[in-house]
Amino acid sequence: MATAPSASTFAALLRAEGVTVVEVGNWETHNRNSKGPWGPVHGVMIHHTVTTGTASTVNICRRGHSSLPGPLSHGVITKDGRAHLIGYGRANHAGLGDPDVLRAVIDEKTPPTDNQATVDGNRHFYGFECENLGDNKDAWPDAQIEAIVRVIAAICRHHGWSARSAIRHMDWQPGKVDPRGPGMDWDDILVRVEARLAGDKPGPTPPAAPAPLPKPVKPTVDLSKLVAAAKSNPAAAGTPVSYSGVKTVEAALVDAGLLEKRYSDGHYGTSTITAYAAWQRSKAGGGYRGKDADGIPGKDSLIRLGKKYGFTVVA
Repeated sequence: MATAPSASTFAALLRAEGVTVVEVGNWETHNRNSKGPWGPVHGVMIHHTVTTGTASTVNICRRGHSSLPGPLSHGVITKDGRAHLIGYGRANHAGLGDPDVLRAVIDEKTPPTDNQATVDGNRHFYGFECENLGDNKDAWPDAQIEAIVRVIAAICRHHGWSARSAIRHMDWQPGKVDPRGPGMDWDDILVRVEARLAGDKPGPTPPAAPAPLPKPVKPTVDLSKLVAAAKSNPAAAGTPVSYSGVKTVEAALVDAGLLEKRYSDGHYGTSTITAYAAWQRSKAGGGYRGKDADGIPGKDSLIRLGKKYGFTVVA
């Protein structure tokens, strides 16, 4: 037996469990209390709406209709996983049900088959309608199922109840079939509620894993442009050829320990010539000798340098 918390506390405990809450209009005072008491509360009842569309579903459940005035529940859990709070207090959601089922909920046991309709469920249950056509074909999205789990867990956590304090409308009233459909596994929902309750404390929905960083694009060095720069820069006269790929090659030579960093300046001068010649003579660079190790890049030695130090070669 329990007393429901204030409306503000109710919204807060849902949010503390990580539920995305939408407060609709005057939900805190929208109820059917003039028609009878609400409480003591003993459990949570889950329904499906036999509707589609967030806005229309919330509106129907909030207002009701001529033969069954709203609110038709305390909240509406839509397919996007949000819980829309539409009323607080007595709500027209449960109707008359089986006293043996109520006793099982109070005792936190598996409910027996419902075969009576003599007890006022609107008095004793929190009710959440869930957007679904109820045709046993309309699927339940993961976000909606997770919200159901968290809503039940929030209420049970507040009252010190176990997951067995949650039932379906079909468990309560003979002839009801809700909730049902692909993705609605009630036993799994109760297991997940218990798992949450077994944790130390509630928490927000875990953030999505960050998207993997894009792989860095390897710089590209054009062999012909690099050779032109290498042959022009050491010349005593004329305008040196400028090419951005020179800095890429120089950075690789620095990493190889063949060029001092201060000479990595984009100018294929004497220091770079000397460093590249050392690379050509090295085993990793091809083991070249004589004129083949003159410091002017060749295709093979440049490809080897690129593979080892992270750039590609256009030859």
